[in-house]
Amino acid sequence: MNELLLKYFIFCLISATLLALLEIQIEGQYGWAQKLPTFRFRIKLIDMLPGLQGDFSGYHILLFISVMTLIHSVFLFIKWDIYTELILISAYMLITNLEDFLWFVFNPAYGVKKFKKEDVWWHKDWIGRIPLKYFYCFILWLVLFLIGFRFI
Repeated sequence: MNELLLKYFIFCLISATLLALLEIQIEGQYGWAQKLPTFRFRIKLIDMLPGLQGDFSGYHILLFISVMTLIHSVFLFIKWDIYTELILISAYMLITNLEDFLWFVFNPAYGVKKFKKEDVWWHKDWIGRIPLKYFYCFILWLVLFLIGFRFI
């Protein structure tokens, strides 16, 4: 089990790092596809939730659907089961959250020093130095991870 968990975390870290670096190449210093020729939309129900307000860009929707599709390619080789599905969705949650943070870490226009509410307009609500959205995603990731790996 320890080897499996190590592989899981290494896979998530490598995937998140590559995605962050790719997004930096695409977006540059303009986060949340600010300068990209992409459509945008809002979902009123989601806008009512603290920490999740804001628009969705077509670029990010397609990027994250692509990531979800790629991590599910494992089912081409193994039989589907609920525990594997939960592990994959938890990996998706971890990858996308890590990727978002690593975008700031590796982006020369930001860095960790500029990872704060004043400089990051697309994360609306923060708890200290952490966007509220990260807390939501962490809780969801943790629940899916624990159930998927049968810790609970």
